[in-house]
Amino acid sequence: MSRPTKLAVLPLPYPIILLPASRVTVPLSAEVGEALLALFEASDSLPVVAAVPAVDTSANASAVQYGTAARVLRLVRPPLGRSNLEPGERLPRLYLASLHGLTRVCLEERYDHEKATKMTLNSTTPKLLMRKISYPSSFQLKDSVDTNSSVPVQVQARESIVKFKAAALRVLQHMAQSSQQQARKDAFYKIAAMLEELKDDAEGLELEDGRNSARDNLDRAAWMADVLVGSENEDWADKLTLLSTSNSLPRLQLATMILTKLHTKLEVTSRIANAVDESLSKQQKEFFLRQQLRAIEKELKELQQTTSTSGNTNPSNGNNRHSGDLDLDSNESDDTELMDIRRKLEAMTPGSEERKAGVREWRRLKRLLGAGGAGGGGGSVEGGVIRGWLEWFTALPWPSVTQSSPASSQSSITTSAFLAEARAQLDSDHYGLDKVKKRLIEYLAVVKLKELAELAEERRLALEAHKPEAAEALEEVAGAADTDGREKELQVVLRQAQPAIENLTAKVQKSKGVKGPILLFVGPPGTGKTSLGQSIARALARPFQRISLGGVRDEAEIRGHRRTYVASGPGLIVQALRKAGRPDFVCLLDEIDKIGASNFHGDPGAALLEVLDPEQNCNFNDHYINVPIDLSQVLFICTANTLETISAPLLDRCEVVVLPGYTHNEKLRIARQFLLPKQLKSNGLTQDQVEFTEEALKAVATRYTREAGVRTLERSIGSVVRFKAVEWAECLDAVEAQEGKIVVNEASPHSPSTDLSVINLDHPSKTALYKPLVEESELEAILGIARWEEGDESLAERNRGSRRGVVYGLVVMGQGEGGILPVESIVVPTGNKSGSGDGGRLRLTGSLGDVIKESGELALSWVKTHAYDLGITTSPFHDPLKGSNPIDIHLHLPAGAQKKDGPSAGVAMTCALVSLLTGACVPTDVAMTGEITLRGRVTPVGGIKEKVLGAHRAQIRKVILPYANRKDVEYDVAPEIRNAMEFVFVRNLQEALEAAFGKGVIGWRSQLDMLESRL
Repeated sequence: MSRPTKLAVLPLPYPIILLPASRVTVPLSAEVGEALLALFEASDSLPVVAAVPAVDTSANASAVQYGTAARVLRLVRPPLGRSNLEPGERLPRLYLASLHGLTRVCLEERYDHEKATKMTLNSTTPKLLMRKISYPSSFQLKDSVDTNSSVPVQVQARESIVKFKAAALRVLQHMAQSSQQQARKDAFYKIAAMLEELKDDAEGLELEDGRNSARDNLDRAAWMADVLVGSENEDWADKLTLLSTSNSLPRLQLATMILTKLHTKLEVTSRIANAVDESLSKQQKEFFLRQQLRAIEKELKELQQTTSTSGNTNPSNGNNRHSGDLDLDSNESDDTELMDIRRKLEAMTPGSEERKAGVREWRRLKRLLGAGGAGGGGGSVEGGVIRGWLEWFTALPWPSVTQSSPASSQSSITTSAFLAEARAQLDSDHYGLDKVKKRLIEYLAVVKLKELAELAEERRLALEAHKPEAAEALEEVAGAADTDGREKELQVVLRQAQPAIENLTAKVQKSKGVKGPILLFVGPPGTGKTSLGQSIARALARPFQRISLGGVRDEAEIRGHRRTYVASGPGLIVQALRKAGRPDFVCLLDEIDKIGASNFHGDPGAALLEVLDPEQNCNFNDHYINVPIDLSQVLFICTANTLETISAPLLDRCEVVVLPGYTHNEKLRIARQFLLPKQLKSNGLTQDQVEFTEEALKAVATRYTREAGVRTLERSIGSVVRFKAVEWAECLDAVEAQEGKIVVNEASPHSPSTDLSVINLDHPSKTALYKPLVEESELEAILGIARWEEGDESLAERNRGSRRGVVYGLVVMGQGEGGILPVESIVVPTGNKSGSGDGGRLRLTGSLGDVIKESGELALSWVKTHAYDLGITTSPFHDPLKGSNPIDIHLHLPAGAQKKDGPSAGVAMTCALVSLLTGACVPTDVAMTGEITLRGRVTPVGGIKEKVLGAHRAQIRKVILPYANRKDVEYDVAPEIRNAMEFVFVRNLQEALEAAFGKGVIGWRSQLDMLESRL
């Protein structure tokens, strides 16, 4: 029977490849299915087509296309039903065609799969393209034999057949053993029997003419190779290469390689399947996929170890010297997280307390894993608790573990420019605050000197140990540390000297470093306490962690929960230590004055006593970790708005640094240097687009804000900037609407009003108005009516009306802000003229506390005692409140909604009572503070700087203070404030009255009597 020379080409979708003697079911599109159905109808027998795989021939146009002459055994039409489309539309359903491979064919004409598909889709009657084919020879000696090899062709063929039989029998045996169906097992055994019948005879194979038994045997082996490879789901590229190999001997060798690869895959799959326990209980089923993943990782790790041991003759290292106490078997090393925990435990110093605790918990976890089998212990509740504890424990930066602190940080501390750079960093972040910066520079200087001392000590130890190379390296380190601007050279020298230094420090325990101070920043909101802590961290090149203590009411938030509780965890201190990753980080304890009081959950303030004690925090005990933690190198910075709510023991452990507030000049500089650029950047504007005049910025700082900090000032500046941002956006919209280009015209030199006030477009008749300059007159339209009046206006308001019995005292408000508070007093008639039994009472209002009420009683008693000296009564024994017209006195402090208390209102109340009873008035630009005794002495008070700054903001020109507070004014108050105000320091109430009312206004009878007696 003659073979056809022209066949219809059936494209096989990716990744299907049909080999000779194989069967496959192929899904076909509706168009290709219709064309194949037409071929069925036109033929009397089962049609034969050329099944060609989808290969991109554009890369190699000269490549020969191979396919398989296949008989179409069956074609399944898609079911018809209600899902049919309208006539004329393409059917989306698929056909199924069963093909049986007959022999290899070679396409003599080029076949483009994409073009053929398009032609089939566009044609009205779908049909398959016809192509000429040829049948390649299965045996060509010149193409199948390696001519460079000295091995005869008979030997090559015999070896190829033997190797193929061995590889095929291994694959068939493995597949028969793993198969669960008896029919498949029988089929595999039958194919194996056919392989056994192949002979190894290759005599006469080199003859070119005629056929013999050797060639038939080789062709049969190649045919078996097609059968075996075609029946398995192997790599598409391997199948395509096998299809394109027509010669029997190379095809047999290629099939041997493919089957060997298949056998390796089957072996690995079987090993992974055997690693998983076959008898899984209900509790273990959820771990099935995880165990498979671990088995795969184990196989990969063993493969990597096999390849690495060939080039590493000494795999042991220093970490294995002390790993015996962990007792980890090779079969248990399939969890990467556990291996990471084990490596961190091995890095700890042997014999240290933290290593002992970690090893003890590790052994407990190991026993649970061993008792639970493949997945019992790891999934138990106790196992999860221990594993979570080990993860937290090993994540902490223990001092016994070598810390990987940045070399640049270490080298920058020892350079001569370190302190200058730290000052520059603090000055660039904050304006003013000289006391705070001075204290921080002192700490940084101690850190630097300590580092240099440690380098010198290591150099001395190197000399004593008679190690010239280490001494020379440390000499270079010290020399580089003393040289200005040689940070890079210092890093190189430190890296070179590291081996010698490590040998020395292994014998001598290194010092723990400088103990961090416990700083407490106290001041009103908005004075830069939190941002100052961030600036300190940047200057030290250390990590920064912030812990907010506001509202913390549970002691466990500080010390951690015990492991006996469900969902327990470490405290906030340990969490910050883990996040920082270094034992010498900067920790900010924010709002320490707002921590919760003692309750049934414990006292969190008392828990902080151990944290903030420099002598005790080297062994801080967290209830969850339950191992002493060294916090002595942590730089703790606490912030608070007031000291009244902080317990005395906690306050005793802190170094208090007061941040009272900013003056007007400081606020203006801060607004110009920091706040305005920040708001411009956050609102998408530049300095050329918004500019404040000095008068406008001063008006915002004085008339719209009167706080100690700058937060309200920043919000006010932000409101102005956003207002200008709206104007600028509308201007840009106008430009786009008129399709013009922006050309900014600078104002003429003769124009005093605005710069960059008018933006002209590209056409002279088109303009868009925008004024970048913000003036004082525009603030009321932007920010509304001013909350406070400035200068003479505020003084005029205070001078309006009668001021008898009214004086101004200095106070410190609840948030630490200073200010003035009027003390008002009036006479209340009793309505009884008898003069006996009525009158003389003092009524105090204004939400006053017990201490300030006592100050009012003291003031009234002193005034009654000295009423004759002051000229209020005509007899030393008369009560000024009781007489022919008895009266009561009502003393009030405004703003009754605010609680008021404190021992600093005695002088102001005394002056108010004297003014009320004598009729003399105290000028409204005079304010006073100070406490009094019963004998009239003026005692010192606190908060002088805050009170003076508040008086300055309220335009007070004269301040009366106790004489003992003179040093506070000289030390705390800025020079520009002292120059702008008059300070009067008094020792007693007589001096205070003279300073308040003026010299000679209040006449003293004792002085007049003494003068008359002398005359």
